[in-house]
Amino acid sequence: MVNFREFSYPSSDGLHQVHAALWTPAERAPRGVVQLVHGISEYIGRYDDFARFLAEAGFVVCGHDHLGHGKTAGGPDEYGFLGEKDGWDHLAWDVLALRSRMDAQFPGLPYCLMGHSMGSFVARTYLIRWPGTVDMAILSGTGQESAPLIAFGKWAASLVCALKGPNSRSGFITSLSLGAYNRQFKPNRTNADWISRDTAVVDAYVADPLCRFVPTVGMFRDMMGGLQFIGNPKNIANMDPHTPILLFSGDKDPVGSCGKGVKKVADAFRKAGVTDVTLTLYPDGRHEMLNEVGREQVYEDVLHWLETKM
Repeated sequence: MVNFREFSYPSSDGLHQVHAALWTPAERAPRGVVQLVHGISEYIGRYDDFARFLAEAGFVVCGHDHLGHGKTAGGPDEYGFLGEKDGWDHLAWDVLALRSRMDAQFPGLPYCLMGHSMGSFVARTYLIRWPGTVDMAILSGTGQESAPLIAFGKWAASLVCALKGPNSRSGFITSLSLGAYNRQFKPNRTNADWISRDTAVVDAYVADPLCRFVPTVGMFRDMMGGLQFIGNPKNIANMDPHTPILLFSGDKDPVGSCGKGVKKVADAFRKAGVTDVTLTLYPDGRHEMLNEVGREQVYEDVLHWLETKM
């Protein structure tokens, strides 16, 4: 049995209330906390099955909807918009705020930060800015494009921001990023074939109004700035070298360049002195391994890693 509740807390932007969710074991004392950080164009509710699996295994699980996402957004007009400025900073600070709330509620328990996709980029930002404040970290569907490509993406998004405003949307900018991911899987059945081989998962994602919005150019600009920050070796060197890190992805995930980008991140961590880095690539898996064919094994693998590191 699992207890579930929703709550909110003030965002660091001073404007929004962050919507959050908490899953706790109903019949046993918790043995650890896992904080989930979701990806772009989705929301924390999509992690309910995985969160319940961990809670049934004895873990407290928490997570929130980012600015511009889910129930934190003020409405459809705000979907995919992080703010006029400092959007990436606010994403990271909101993660820290939830981490602090959980520490007050569940003091002394082993703590794991787990981010998926854009959420993995935010989690990596967290690990750089606040080293040693979590005991473990898991990165799902992460990657690292080349510095010149990221710089071009930021320049292009910034240009459109200047011309049309950061809350505008651009088919061209979207085609350079999210649109490019789907082309790997032509002929395409939907515009989200890249997330999973499970057609039911893809269809649910496409039909979900909280997932099908197009991010603003301001959000792309902010995310490119975040990628520049987490890709800088000097920043990576600020991470706590003793924090164990698990990276897992599908070996057909375009965000991780079909495994190459994930290996690049793992190598950068090791080069920076991180002593415990585990990398798992699942054959034929696409972007969302928690929602992929055979996800039950992924669940078990994550649980086993958590138990081993605790």
